[in-house]
Amino acid sequence: MPTFQLLAGTTLLLAGVSGCLWAQNPRGRALGIPFDGTPGPQNAITDVAGVAVGHTTVVSGEGRLIPGQGPVRTGVTAILPRPRGNWDFVMAATFNQNGNGDMTGVNWIEESGFLEGPILLTGTHSVGVVRDAAIHWQIARGREFVFTYPIVAETFDSMNDANGQHVTREHAWAALDAAKTGAVEEGAVGGGTGMKCNGFKGGIGTSSRVIHVGGKSYTVGVLVQCNYGGDLHILGVPVGREITDLRSCTTLPQTRPWLRWVPACTSAQAGSRDTAREAADAGRGSIIVVVATDAPLLAHQLKRIARRVGMGLGKLGSWAGNGSGDLFLAFSTANAGAGGAEQMAKLEMVPNDWIDPVFRATIDATEEAVVNAMLAAPRVTTGVDGLRVFGLPGPRVVEAMKKYGRMR
Repeated sequence: MPTFQLLAGTTLLLAGVSGCLWAQNPRGRALGIPFDGTPGPQNAITDVAGVAVGHTTVVSGEGRLIPGQGPVRTGVTAILPRPRGNWDFVMAATFNQNGNGDMTGVNWIEESGFLEGPILLTGTHSVGVVRDAAIHWQIARGREFVFTYPIVAETFDSMNDANGQHVTREHAWAALDAAKTGAVEEGAVGGGTGMKCNGFKGGIGTSSRVIHVGGKSYTVGVLVQCNYGGDLHILGVPVGREITDLRSCTTLPQTRPWLRWVPACTSAQAGSRDTAREAADAGRGSIIVVVATDAPLLAHQLKRIARRVGMGLGKLGSWAGNGSGDLFLAFSTANAGAGGAEQMAKLEMVPNDWIDPVFRATIDATEEAVVNAMLAAPRVTTGVDGLRVFGLPGPRVVEAMKKYGRMR
């Protein structure tokens, strides 16, 4: 039985896997991609003071799908909106751009304007166990409540034996306990382990922006779990059209009917792809985006922030297809104590006429976070039934950016 290994804020559960290369690749800015805006020190959601992120990555087996056994390519990502042990609510809002997905706990956020407790990301069929685990983790860590509505969001991990529901309570607890401030591991980790994005390997990505509003500095941080399809553009450059030889392929016959169109990984098949089917498949998948800020925003303003996430995805070439769950959550760590029942709350609010820098930061950080997620992915990942997905190659992105005059 594999054991947990705690490494750099990420819990890994690995067993006999040769299909993944786990080294972290250069991020977008390290490659010289000229993203707009000024990032925080880590260029991560954790640049918002008090926000912490942890992962549990669950990987085992390879080869043909054996339902209930594997191969397994899944995990959990946890976000703590406030420092560990601080159960103060944060103001929050959600936005559903396309609802072919699930995020639990959103009804009370919509009604109250507050988010209570951690946020967790995982695969579609593991939402229930992660939600239940979040309740018991909070009790065990000292939170007292009559009832609570954990926030758990999902995207479908097609590289995983999803119906096997391999995520356990222990995996969710490990991700929560591993949550830390500072640098955030990206790519095929945590909830992003089994995900694809824009035809390449997807996963977890993050970015941040430092902005100035009313003479004060604030931070906007974004974390994504990207699994959506689209016509990949980076700063207007059609990168997806420039890199056409790294399409998904399979080393074994696909047993899942909805993936039987995927071509074999041979040179003979590479020239005879079903491009129409690939285009239809590009509308599948989902993306979860979490936006954090220390700017004092009220719930109705955070709803406006959450809506701007889709503009960042639009710049990347997403059209929020029918099969995609595009679900966004924004929260503010300002106005501490506003959710308490002991006294009248006194709130600070950025005037609406000053809010444009927050909008722009959200759009720009969302774009960069997705690119970081894709660049951080392994060169090649192989999942269920030999489904092979390639990471977005940084040097070829740079080549495309130079070709279109976006880099020198």
